[in-house]
Amino acid sequence: MLDIFLLILGFVFCLGGIAGSILPVLPGPPISWVGLLLLHLTDAVPMNYWFLGFTLVIAIGMFVLDYIIPAMGTKRFGGSRAGAIGTTIGLIVGLIAPIPFGILIGPFLGALVGEMVFNKTESSQALNAAFGSFLGFLASTFMKLVICLIFTGIFIWDAVKYFENFF
Repeated sequence: MLDIFLLILGFVFCLGGIAGSILPVLPGPPISWVGLLLLHLTDAVPMNYWFLGFTLVIAIGMFVLDYIIPAMGTKRFGGSRAGAIGTTIGLIVGLIAPIPFGILIGPFLGALVGEMVFNKTESSQALNAAFGSFLGFLASTFMKLVICLIFTGIFIWDAVKYFENFF
């Protein structure tokens, strides 16, 4: 009974990790990794410490890179900290706002406003910085999403492979 509970809870964590790869408030890859850990804590799936250690390094590495990549994109295109903060605020507003593609438009507009208001930069430089910040956000989100989907795929693969051991 505990194994089935851990199986379901692990799958919920994997799905939460996928959501967290898009939402800025949840660390997607570490949450998905907890789902893998829960699956391996069952008696049905054999514990593989090397696999869990390797995937943990990937999850933590992506968690760290999630803060570095958008800043690198912003700096590469001449942006500042205000642009990076504007990107995050724009993402949150874009998620809440009932407009189509708000999750894509919000970070770009947030970076643009952040650069123009706080740094008093001219519009072409602010536009470049906003574009860099937006590219960094997209790259980071894409990488997190791919990692979480891979972790979820591995979870499903192992759950199906050892399914008969759960009963």
